[in-house]
Amino acid sequence: MAAYLISDVTVKNAAAFETYRTRAAASIAQYGGRYLVRGGPIERLEGGWAPRTIIVVEFSDVERARAWYRSPEYAEALAVRDEALGRNLILVDGISAT
Repeated sequence: MAAYLISDVTVKNAAAFETYRTRAAASIAQYGGRYLVRGGPIERLEGGWAPRTIIVVEFSDVERARAWYRSPEYAEALAVRDEALGRNLILVDGISAT
């Protein structure tokens, strides 16, 4: 069953963010992930949540997403994360097709 990483991102440093984004994207692709949402306009419909940038990445399953998150390839992106951005990040299971 597919799994989804959902990230609410606030950029702190544009140059560091580009480094992070490039490294993260390469590692996501290496682990079979694909972007479903990568920024874009946000329309708040209810509640007080006011994210600036939403990113959604799909992996084949939770185990693959966890393997990516703990990977040495993604660790290279994490090396600049704190300088580049602030974020909330969650991992959720999708639903089965049946």
